[in-house]
Amino acid sequence: MPASSNFNQAIREAQTSSIVGPNVIQKALPYVGGGMALTGFGVLTGVSLIASNPSLFRPLAFVAIIAELVLFFMASSAANNANNTKALPLLATYSLLTGFTLSGLIWFAKLAVGMGSIFTAVFATGVTFIIASYTGQRMSDDVGQALSKVVGLGAIGLLLAMVFQWIGGIFNPQLFWGQGSGLELIIAGFGTVLFIGAAFVDFYTMPRRYNDEQYLAGALGMYLTYINLFVFILRLMIALQGGGRRD
Repeated sequence: MPASSNFNQAIREAQTSSIVGPNVIQKALPYVGGGMALTGFGVLTGVSLIASNPSLFRPLAFVAIIAELVLFFMASSAANNANNTKALPLLATYSLLTGFTLSGLIWFAKLAVGMGSIFTAVFATGVTFIIASYTGQRMSDDVGQALSKVVGLGAIGLLLAMVFQWIGGIFNPQLFWGQGSGLELIIAGFGTVLFIGAAFVDFYTMPRRYNDEQYLAGALGMYLTYINLFVFILRLMIALQGGGRRD
């Protein structure tokens, strides 16, 4: 799953205060909600498979990740070209696969920090959406553009840190991914703050970046923001608990 919503491109296209899609947010939001619902269904399917046949889940998850990446680029291209008839089934399938691939993290979180923490992450993501939906659309151009630049630079830093963590984990998994890893705590905390900021940026940039017929492109960007926010909140909770298994 891509770690950001293509922030740099969004920032370049939001340097002007000109509104090109006055109704794009209202048209996109139902599809964001639908994508989240499909993701939830994908999570339930993956968790059920892990519980019943974990050895089958691993190869299927690997195939799903590859398919997810391919679908992302296909759906993004179609949505950006306002080819919504083609983009919609691609996005629906992408959302299902995202949920399936996330089910491994959900399962681990259930064991490490309990179901209550998962619901807390969902609740925190929802509260962020409500606040961002009100505040993001009312930001001045100075604030919106400044926050966009900060989020864009932060996305680059987060990506570099995650690549460093991934490479380091190959040689020393315990140090880079293990229980109580300071790097994981830093990355999870930084990612959480970054995607909270991105949630506000999405509501500012969307009507300046997309016209009304590109609502699925806007929905995809916003969907990625909130999926990543949920993931990093959950990672932060696990890191704060030291990644340990509950009794």
